[in-house]
Amino acid sequence: MGLCLDCLSPPKQHHEPETPDPEERRRRLEEAATKRQKENESRGLKDPEGVKRKRRQKEAAERNAAEAMGQETGLKWTVS
Repeated sequence: MGLCLDCLSPPKQHHEPETPDPEERRRRLEEAATKRQKENESRGLKDPEGVKRKRRQKEAAERNAAEAMGQETGLKWTVS
């Protein structure tokens, strides 16, 4: 059988846990959401920055190709 020594100690002051102000809470929630988003973006990738860099290069190349074509950026129809 065990002894209950808590009943022999003086009663503890019961206080409510500190709640951060709304601005601090919002900042923490935003940081957590940003962290989760970055983790999800890089899931399964060895070099997530490299992937982002390649994506930006590809978009730039597409814009350059579109500018080189002039005003004809739409689809062309050919009938055989």
